[in-house]
Amino acid sequence: MADTTATSSDPRTSLSADVLAPIAERLRPAHAELARRYPGDSGLRQPVHTVYGGAHLFTAETAAKLGEVALRSLEEYAPDFVTLAKAVGMPGADRLAEIGGLDAALVNEPARVRRERPDAWLAHAVYTRVRDKLTSEPVEDFRLDYEDGYGVRPDAEEDAHAAAGAREVARGMRERTLPPFIGIRIKPLTAELHARSLRTLDIFLTTLVGEAGHLPERFVLTLPKIQATEQVTAFAEVLGQLEGRLHLENRALRFEAMVETPQNIVDASGRTMLPSLIDAAQGRLVAAHIGTYDYTASLNITASYQRMRHVVCDFLRSVVQLSFAGTGVWISDGSTNVMPVPLHRAFEGKALTDRQTAENRASVHKAWRMHYEDVRHSLASGFYQGWDLHPAQLVTRYAAVFAFFLAGVDAQAARLKNFVEKAAQATLVGDVFDDAATGQGLLNFFIRAINCGALSEEEAVAMTGVTLDELQTRSFVKILEGRRK
Repeated sequence: MADTTATSSDPRTSLSADVLAPIAERLRPAHAELARRYPGDSGLRQPVHTVYGGAHLFTAETAAKLGEVALRSLEEYAPDFVTLAKAVGMPGADRLAEIGGLDAALVNEPARVRRERPDAWLAHAVYTRVRDKLTSEPVEDFRLDYEDGYGVRPDAEEDAHAAAGAREVARGMRERTLPPFIGIRIKPLTAELHARSLRTLDIFLTTLVGEAGHLPERFVLTLPKIQATEQVTAFAEVLGQLEGRLHLENRALRFEAMVETPQNIVDASGRTMLPSLIDAAQGRLVAAHIGTYDYTASLNITASYQRMRHVVCDFLRSVVQLSFAGTGVWISDGSTNVMPVPLHRAFEGKALTDRQTAENRASVHKAWRMHYEDVRHSLASGFYQGWDLHPAQLVTRYAAVFAFFLAGVDAQAARLKNFVEKAAQATLVGDVFDDAATGQGLLNFFIRAINCGALSEEEAVAMTGVTLDELQTRSFVKILEGRRK
């Protein structure tokens, strides 16, 4: 019988423990499956972009050379922060004074400028950090491309390029010139290309492990144009076989799936294929990357309208986001295919005319703005990674990412600080705090900002009240546990 008596310390209830226990037991398997299927963000570093380049062109120095080209583009077409801000359309850019009137104050009194001229502070902070990033770590993730960026070549030629690419990666490992993330994209596992694709994979990995003895720390493979889950299952099986033969650890070979075919979104059964890829990958799937142009082309959208912000791409982003939310699988947006390149080039020492110089500047600025706005759209949609295809796009990749984090950092810092304090207080008095996901989301904002160079650890600590040790746990739950102790 339910206990209907009550005291001031024992409130009245109608359901006894005997009634509730079997209900809780029936829920246990569902809770366990939810925890397995949706473990949440791992807290590991996710790159803000992936740069794709033809595998036949890759050398151990590629990342550094891309950074040098990006810096030259910045210096030529945006020699100061006002020019870059106006080129990409940063908030308040049209109201910025000439750089000479702000230089000294921005260097000597940045806090005052930030209070009085936040538009100028933001533009200057973004510009400074973009320059630093292009100097210190211009590329976060690079993919040697044996697919679209490589084309169809004779088998002997692709065999040679597969081995050569692996040797260059091994050399980059020895000389410490590789970006933090690196990998290869193979051809799809279609009826026509699967044999060629797997042969390239085998040659590359066998050569790389033979040369270096192990894989780079954050090595990832890319599987494009998936049309059936069986292709993912077969790929996972091949990777397991290679691990055994190359004496690699179990699941050392991980991969990302390209989402770029209609079958990914609606298969023959009328369901989306995407959630099933997780199980088909057998624990190897780390990311899902949107392929903007293959996807739009497959829907009969003509080339002149194939854009990142086309309505069908917004739909695709939503489906990808819903399919992988909470699973720990990273999601990445596609690329902007309008390149920031000049229209005119000087030949045989003949200088460009003033008109040609102005047209070059306008061409680069127009492409920069498109790329900047595409990246901002991705970030606002919850996609913190995308593709870059040209070194000059590194300028606007980092400008957009840094502006996104810096413009919202004060509000996010206040929210995180208050949230941690209230949550910690709740656990101290014995209350159940069940909104850890929100706290982790706020913490992830700062982790991402630090990882990409938008913020330093010291800046994040000063703003949030979270200690450096707490920040480095990358876990909101661990922060609360530490404060409770």
